[in-house]
Amino acid sequence: MQLRFTKMHSLGNDFVVIDAVRQDVTLGPAGAAWLADRQRGAGCDQVLVVGEGGAGADFNLGIFNANGGESGQCGNGARCVALFLRDSGLSDAASCVVRTRERDLALSLDDSGTVSVDMGAPQFAPDAVPFFVAGDEGGDSALHTFKLDLHTHSVRACVLSMGNPHAVLTVTDCDTADVAGVGARLAAHAAFPEGANIGFMQVLGRDRIRLRVFERGVGETLACGSGACAAAVAGRLGGLLNKTVTVAMPGGEMTVCWAGSRKRNKAGVVLSGPAVSVYDGVIADWEERALP
Repeated sequence: MQLRFTKMHSLGNDFVVIDAVRQDVTLGPAGAAWLADRQRGAGCDQVLVVGEGGAGADFNLGIFNANGGESGQCGNGARCVALFLRDSGLSDAASCVVRTRERDLALSLDDSGTVSVDMGAPQFAPDAVPFFVAGDEGGDSALHTFKLDLHTHSVRACVLSMGNPHAVLTVTDCDTADVAGVGARLAAHAAFPEGANIGFMQVLGRDRIRLRVFERGVGETLACGSGACAAAVAGRLGGLLNKTVTVAMPGGEMTVCWAGSRKRNKAGVVLSGPAVSVYDGVIADWEERALP
């Protein structure tokens, strides 16, 4: 059995996108991890499986991290899916709705090639992240910031969900931030029962930030769409940012717009930026790779 796929990326955050509408696809954690392996498979940060929709959604979107674990959200991946739907002939509409494990996402694609996704409203309730609150001395409930103990020291982070868990730290310099060390420890911190994506945000001005993200199950990526949204929300809650922000990441720049505030935080977060198709591929012996 063959498996056809498309390799895509947004600012270097790369994906294997699979059409599960027109081909029968069996994909478990081991198969997703094999696909994502950069030495043995196609290689990517996440594997995206596009299936038939229903009940208000045009398509369903399954998301697997590089380690094979499932994720409820991926902003850059969703934007790549918008381009994939058009280029593959699955949809000729300028906009559509895809359903992830956690929420529905509204995708749109304009004539210039910019792809936008309404990621929905951020969620702050601990059980929605999920996040175990214990000993939040030094935190601020209005800003949704909490102190997290790393044994050798502690850090303060804004904790929220964009359909997947995020913790955003404000740093003075992204270049010197210990993304690999602190990021890995926080991503697996006991306060996050399902792990978390850890953002390191440097504020350059009210309309511009720098950001590096350590993604759970992946490591540091060149760009992270949901991480960009989480950082913009965190900065706006802290009174540091305007509603529209340019987010500069190692892979390039994207735009986040959130009209919410501390008192009105139910507005949707809109992420905009480029998406690119790299190549179409075929795995001839997929039946041997489709592991449970």
